[in-house]
Amino acid sequence: MTTATERWTYEDYLRLDDDKRYEVLEGELVEMPAPSTTHQRLVKRIVMLLDSFVEKKNLGEVFVSPVDVILSDTNVVQPDVVFVSKENSDIVKERGVFGSPDLVVEVISPSTLKRDTEDKKRIYAKHGVKELWLVFPGEKAVEVFALKDNSYEVCSFGYGEGEVKSCTLEDFELNLGEIFKEV
Repeated sequence: MTTATERWTYEDYLRLDDDKRYEVLEGELVEMPAPSTTHQRLVKRIVMLLDSFVEKKNLGEVFVSPVDVILSDTNVVQPDVVFVSKENSDIVKERGVFGSPDLVVEVISPSTLKRDTEDKKRIYAKHGVKELWLVFPGEKAVEVFALKDNSYEVCSFGYGEGEVKSCTLEDFELNLGEIFKEV
């Protein structure tokens, strides 16, 4: 569901006083539906593995939605999972992440398919997010994109029992059979 107004900014977003979740995409306020239990299971599994890897190697911080990522005054997103490297840690503030994270993960829901795979993907590339993971629960597939020349290229892909590897985090990989078990 979209709420109409002139052009939404981060300041407008901060003035919202209800309990709903929103994002601002290119100045448009977009209400976010509550995630399904399958969505939540997948996010939890990815966060547990990613956070364990990042902590063990002291690489930075992992955040889980809802966390505001303020890419610009007219682009405020809440990716499912966010990684910010130690070198980039100055963008992490109390109110959210103010700048481009090193890696974001979006678990795709039927109601957010176009928004996540087209609109947000374009916004992430425009703002320099180095790596984007798109997780497709129905297909039990994951696409990993690396930013190159202001657009994304597939750097890893897997489905079913396969594995995917990060292009940003050396040696980090996910076993999809483990991630998608009982989904």
